[in-house]
Amino acid sequence: MGEKNMETTERLQKVMANAGVASRRASEKMILAGLVSVNGKIVKELGTKVSVSDVVVVSGKTLDIEKKVYFLFYKPRGVITAASDDKERKVVTDYFKNVEQRIYPVGRLDYDTSGLLLMTNDGDLANKLMHPRNKIAKTYVAKVSGIPANEDFKKLRLGITIEGKKTAPAKAKLLSSDQKKNKSLVSLTIHEGRYHQVKKMFDAIGHPVEKLKRETYGFLTLDGLTSGEYRELTNDEVLHLKNK
Repeated sequence: MGEKNMETTERLQKVMANAGVASRRASEKMILAGLVSVNGKIVKELGTKVSVSDVVVVSGKTLDIEKKVYFLFYKPRGVITAASDDKERKVVTDYFKNVEQRIYPVGRLDYDTSGLLLMTNDGDLANKLMHPRNKIAKTYVAKVSGIPANEDFKKLRLGITIEGKKTAPAKAKLLSSDQKKNKSLVSLTIHEGRYHQVKKMFDAIGHPVEKLKRETYGFLTLDGLTSGEYRELTNDEVLHLKNK
């Protein structure tokens, strides 16, 4: 307990409130009632401060008091969306060596897909964002073989049956095309997250993906970042995600 070298300390009731135990006022009452222990000792002093290395137990349940952090990462191509890889390939957490918290990606992007990826240690928020009911729109820009026709875009917009299941309606449009090279740049916005979904949708219309990038995730964009860079989300951005 008390002040820790090189560690941030916060009042116990605030830590409890942040961990979702109860409101700060209700947490104070629990402390005074002797329901909280720190490092094995009952604490009844409201001025007590704790850090992430302290073990806080409330009514028999140990609290996770690691500070929650949230990052927007521009994932490069050729990087695994995982915290580690048994083949020793580069993973997304390699870009966060200076972050002391144990963070992990929210969802995934394929090895050869670049773009916007959220990284956090907030499991509750990550699970919420990945749940199908939230229908978060994600926009991808794909370089595809050939030049899709209007009929192809209509199929993407209405939904395509992949492996026996129809995709939800999507937004799709042609950004540019190169007649000589027979290539196109296409924008596709979906809110599902099925395995290899974007690639399979373009395969289904006969225009396989050659290069893929996720440009947006809900209201978040890659503005101001280059490949391999990241930034912390603002408090307003975090609240917006939590309130979705």
